[in-house]
Amino acid sequence: MITRSRLFLIGLLIAAGILTSFKIPMASSQGVVIVAKRIEGVLPVADVTAAEWEEATAVSVPLSAQIVAKPVLPETNIKEINVRALYNDEQIAFLVEWADETKNDSTIRVQDFSDAVAIQFPLVDGQPFFCMGQQGGNVNIWHWKADWQAKLAARQDVDTVYPNMYVDGYTFADESAGAAAPVESYEDINYVPALAVGNLLAAPVPATPVEDLIAGSFGSLTSQPADMQNVSGYGEYNNGKWRVIFVRDRTNAETEDAQFETGKVYSLAFAAWDGANGERNGQKSTSQWVSLELEGAPEAETETETTTPSTAPVGPSGERPSSANTLEGLPYIFVPMLIVVVLILGIGAVLFLISKLPDKK
Repeated sequence: MITRSRLFLIGLLIAAGILTSFKIPMASSQGVVIVAKRIEGVLPVADVTAAEWEEATAVSVPLSAQIVAKPVLPETNIKEINVRALYNDEQIAFLVEWADETKNDSTIRVQDFSDAVAIQFPLVDGQPFFCMGQQGGNVNIWHWKADWQAKLAARQDVDTVYPNMYVDGYTFADESAGAAAPVESYEDINYVPALAVGNLLAAPVPATPVEDLIAGSFGSLTSQPADMQNVSGYGEYNNGKWRVIFVRDRTNAETEDAQFETGKVYSLAFAAWDGANGERNGQKSTSQWVSLELEGAPEAETETETTTPSTAPVGPSGERPSSANTLEGLPYIFVPMLIVVVLILGIGAVLFLISKLPDKK
């Protein structure tokens, strides 16, 4: 005998099966979208308080602790960041802001770790795993580091932290400078092999506080060669808050660099580290994928794009959406949902009628 409770359970299982087959979640939320504001002239690449940044809408991006790859740090300190974006004909720039009670920009001692923030872009269609990508789904990472920023302002070395330490004389260095001898004075590369092979960490002064990297899963993070380090940046700490600028040319010839054209929707994700909390490497706060759009292409650029042969529909401003975005819109969202609702109501009606049939004796 089929009781009403059994009918209800059967109905739930059928509804869940329909939702699963249509890949429709039981609940969803509006995605986070960062809209890059187009401006004329030079981008404010070294001024975190420039008036141009106020023209771009600040978007709050939530973060949570990375708990997939060990060792994990379940309680990370940075829970959200605010992001703005600007672009012009040549470059794109991001301003990332977050609250931090302490400024940590020295990693001379082994127990010290740097504040940092990173932006990640997929290098494949779709969205690979938001933490470092995956095999076959590489990501391009821009990693700003507070200690690299500090090195650009003043030299940091062991004697900076321990000014009274004892140092033997090195005949291959600048003897008159002693412990303060710069790395450039070491003429014999046998004593600076990391610098000789182009290791960015061995550079006495980095060219930029942002490291340009590639990853394709945990443990695969690789810095791009020195001649491909093309992301600039600037960070400033004030009143308990970090403000960090990332800037790069919108397009280039590098196959392992993210490219930014108008009329498309891009994915990006963020990570942040609080050095005071011992956060480093995979012990960090991360976001899910969010979207990036470049607003309003200029007329000439729009006309060029629309003359390109394509079967994709043309948007209201003349640009053609990317393949990842052509299915977006009200019909794509509501038609499958309407079909599912009608099916569920039909199944419910059938089950209701069955429940009203007289029981067999």
